[in-house]
Amino acid sequence: MQLGAYATARLPGRRRTELLRTHSTNVDNLRAGRWQTLATSAVFVEEPLPVAYSAALLAALGTAEARWGVWRAAGVFAAGHAGASLLVYGALRRRTRAGTPSATATAASARVSPTHATEETGAEPPDTTARAIDVGASYGFNATVGALAATVPHHGARAAATAGLLALGVRPVLRRGRTFTDVGHLAALVIGVALGTGMRVGTGMRAGAGVGAEANSQIRA
Repeated sequence: MQLGAYATARLPGRRRTELLRTHSTNVDNLRAGRWQTLATSAVFVEEPLPVAYSAALLAALGTAEARWGVWRAAGVFAAGHAGASLLVYGALRRRTRAGTPSATATAASARVSPTHATEETGAEPPDTTARAIDVGASYGFNATVGALAATVPHHGARAAATAGLLALGVRPVLRRGRTFTDVGHLAALVIGVALGTGMRVGTGMRAGAGVGAEANSQIRA
């Protein structure tokens, strides 16, 4: 991802914008059936990631892989990224009208994030929102962190971590200048918490079943 970001940053501005827009999970792409963007958008970023964020991303994914295994960790990341992207797409599609730019529309202001590069929705004309640049790994990252919080063994620490993360996710959504990726980050976090809760409950049930089977075998013996 970092090497790709450095390579993308060296492209001429217009070519870089079109490349990122092609791989964005925006309304135009998904409405046209370009579902591959649900995968490619996760590995494109507009700018190289800051060192601190790169370290946090690697730490979260590495911890998830160590605790759950490669495939389950990848599944949580993918479910958070794709699920949040589709939820945002569904919400935006209802409020955008492709191909009908407003005559009084002003130029859209851009908000570039190291985690998810997007264009603001607050003052955008509908056509600009539909073609917004929306790439990055932050949805999957949020889902992974949410799942990790929901699988902390200690009940008190688990509740505090989950509540703290959800509070951090809700705060940007409540502000006046929120963007659609603020909603996407919260959605991904909720998806991750739900997946983590499911894994924790499933593990507990399997552990209980194993203890019960062992006890029954000892009784029969």
